[in-house]
Amino acid sequence: VQEILAAHALWTTAWHQAPPENSESGILALARQNHFENFSLWHEEDIARRDDLGPERIRQAKRTIDRHNQRRNDLVEQIDKHLVQTLQPRESGCPFNSETPGMMVDRLSILALKEYHMYEETLRFDAAPEHRERCSTRLNVIRRQIQDLAVALSDLLAEVQQGTRSFRVYFQFKMYNDTELNPQLRKAA
Repeated sequence: VQEILAAHALWTTAWHQAPPENSESGILALARQNHFENFSLWHEEDIARRDDLGPERIRQAKRTIDRHNQRRNDLVEQIDKHLVQTLQPRESGCPFNSETPGMMVDRLSILALKEYHMYEETLRFDAAPEHRERCSTRLNVIRRQIQDLAVALSDLLAEVQQGTRSFRVYFQFKMYNDTELNPQLRKAA
């Protein structure tokens, strides 16, 4: 978990400077891909909220957001599948966590992005001091949330290894991108 936290911070900083390179394997590679989808999604969401780019660019942003979101959800499932293969969690006889480790890694990724961008706001000297102070307070909350979630993920993984708690891969079955399941897409096809 600490390795993933450190990697999230490193990737976020590096990707703001240069395109990403894939050098990881296993669970770290899946976490990296998930973080890249969140990173890309974050910046596309910023574009989608602009009013000065015209409707075509906003439409493109929304489509790009959909693709990143779908890949992000697919990667959460892949992380969970990898952990099921690796940890072989119990299938019965203990409580099941409603949030999977993959979901928690995804949330940590989003929190890493929030931390990076909120920290940037604390350094904005073109903003009022009250803005920087408010962002500093929020940054502290985000950092506490990261630590709380990291502990929860570490505890869950330890409990799974001990056989006292378990989880399942929860498939998202996103229907809105599927031409066979979305009636609007069927009509358009």
